[in-house]
Amino acid sequence: MVLGAFAQLLGLQPDIEVVATAVDGEQALRAVAEHRPDVLLTDVEMPGRSGLDVAAELHRIGDPVRILIVTTFARSGYLRRALDSGVSGYVLKDAPIGELVAALRRVHAGERVVAPELAVAAWDRADPLTERERALLREVATGASNVDIAARLNLAEGTVRNYLSNAMTKLDARNRAEAARVAAERGWL
Repeated sequence: MVLGAFAQLLGLQPDIEVVATAVDGEQALRAVAEHRPDVLLTDVEMPGRSGLDVAAELHRIGDPVRILIVTTFARSGYLRRALDSGVSGYVLKDAPIGELVAALRRVHAGERVVAPELAVAAWDRADPLTERERALLREVATGASNVDIAARLNLAEGTVRNYLSNAMTKLDARNRAEAARVAAERGWL
């Protein structure tokens, strides 16, 4: 319902044409490949691939589409991941529709747009985790044991414990589950 309403609101703008809508990341990738839009408007959280995953994939394959993320997640880690994936804009859904449309136009014109409150948050809180620590914490978030993680990532169980211990220390977490939760809440996973 929200997707349809948003598409209709954008479609009312004289200079904006909505060429497709998608309910998950895989549909979004297919729609970009089929319709070749100038701008992809996406959310962070979607079924299957997230908006961040979609952005990373489009960046990896060199697709020229500009990406504007419109989300409820004011997490500095998400913003950093988005910018690392070549996203052109990151704004919050609770902004007035006029600001969202203006952000879309600016992204279309080649500018970068970041909600000011997100820019300040991203500046103040850097992700302390290494890529390996993030990978292990993602596994922890799925409920995997250290033995399972070691097998999946071809690591020794002691190595898994060491990485998770480092991550727990960096995040001031009492256990691995809390470390995974904190990292996810901050948008670092």
